[in-house]
Amino acid sequence: MTRPKDPTAPGLAALAGLIADETRAAFLLALLDGRAWTAGELARSAGVAPSTASEHLGKLVARGLLTEERQGRHRYVRLAGSRVAQLVEELAAQVAPATAARPRTLRAAGAGSAMARGRTCYDHLAGRLGIAVTDALTGRGLLRQDTGFALTDAGVRWFADAGIGLEPAGRRPLARACLDWTERRPHLAGIAGAALCRHALDAGWCVRIGSERAVKVTDDGERVLAELLGIEAGALR
Repeated sequence: MTRPKDPTAPGLAALAGLIADETRAAFLLALLDGRAWTAGELARSAGVAPSTASEHLGKLVARGLLTEERQGRHRYVRLAGSRVAQLVEELAAQVAPATAARPRTLRAAGAGSAMARGRTCYDHLAGRLGIAVTDALTGRGLLRQDTGFALTDAGVRWFADAGIGLEPAGRRPLARACLDWTERRPHLAGIAGAALCRHALDAGWCVRIGSERAVKVTDDGERVLAELLGIEAGALR
């Protein structure tokens, strides 16, 4: 007797086929910086014609992976939310080791080094910076990793004392593990990860550098992270 086909199979196949296109995958990875991009900016980043970019973006918007808004003659798109970002992050983490290639230029090598040192992963911190913060939170008993990521009561108080609000966001978890594709270890995501990243940028602890997702810890950031979490400056460079 033939088993009935799972009704979710067609949708899953369609989603996989949508992401499988290299240009659309490049757009999704670029948008992991959490910001809104214009179609022209994405076209240049992927090395395709504007008309080609518009066609691909239309498909991603129609499937609900991206949202769009228009301001005057400009069309801006961004990832549709944290669940889409999580999907892209986890897929990228699975294939990154197999697809990594040696940079061809000094500029590419520098950009790759900056991304590995510290970057935004949609709306939270990643790279060595994200791992250093996650390890420090765990080591001080503010974050548990033994049964999945979870802030302790002390951790919730730490965020409050640091002036970092933890506002509920639908069904999004307070803390979530996200596999770091350069460090091959989990860093902090979820509401807490997003709040910490946002505060770090707003307070000037970190600044964005270049056109990629790379971020750099400032001198003030090194001082504050040492005071709040005991992170040595060398771990952030």
